[in-house]
Amino acid sequence: MSLKNILSHTGVAIVTPFKQDESIDFDALGKVIDFNINNGVNYIVTLGTTGETPVLDFEEKKDILQYTFEKVNGRVPIVIGVGGNSTKSVINEINKLPCDKAVAILSASPYYNKPTQEGIYLHYKHIAESSAKPIVLYNVPGRTARNVNASTIIKLSHEVANIKGIKEAGNDMQQCMEIVRDCPKDFLIVSGDDALCFSQIALGFDGVISVAANCFPQQFALMIKLALQHNFIAAREIHYKLLKGYDYLFAENNPAGVKAFLNELGFIENVLRLPVTPVSNSLQQQIKEFVKSL
Repeated sequence: MSLKNILSHTGVAIVTPFKQDESIDFDALGKVIDFNINNGVNYIVTLGTTGETPVLDFEEKKDILQYTFEKVNGRVPIVIGVGGNSTKSVINEINKLPCDKAVAILSASPYYNKPTQEGIYLHYKHIAESSAKPIVLYNVPGRTARNVNASTIIKLSHEVANIKGIKEAGNDMQQCMEIVRDCPKDFLIVSGDDALCFSQIALGFDGVISVAANCFPQQFALMIKLALQHNFIAAREIHYKLLKGYDYLFAENNPAGVKAFLNELGFIENVLRLPVTPVSNSLQQQIKEFVKSL
């Protein structure tokens, strides 16, 4: 079955809650997972960058993954985030993690070393050929400092059989249109930008992997559902209701923003691992007021 049939609509890039001593708070993680599933989110992305994977060690990732499989218990599909700037290390991690119960691997493009488009193409080609699970590309140049060009995405979609989708967060609507126009019809195309996903669905995207869904899943998932049904007037109303919330989520840092929201909602401690710190007091107050308004 095509990933397009499994991973359309709303996925959530789930956070990793920490206790005050910075150990993983599995009870809080379970509450966030239940909150999302019970309020209409269609699938869970665990170990994404919103889950603070750069500051997790391998054993912690493994524990989070096993806990997530047990907690979700087949209620919705699970996607695992495995990315990095060493092709060999990404392949090794995919092969070592217990991925059997996942439907796909989401892999962010290499950060910092700024490879050429040929290097990005070969990076993903090697990962896909080494993985038992289908690969979903993740283009987020604001984080990686290198855009995966539309031509590279299109080439990968046609030439590498095990690459089945793209999470596009490049903020370039022209590139989005080229991807929709030129990738195979069964190629999954989802947004990685909460503020743009409504517009991108109008262009032909299949849904979103969202940060915002962590903290207002019911409204957000309904907006995506309505947009995919081409009920854009009703979807637009929700979109504008949430728009200021998107600003607050990303005003200082992700996942500091979403953790501040979840803390206000009573789900998690507002704890992050350095070098990321909690949002400023002024932003926390704005988030508190926005949560009340919802």
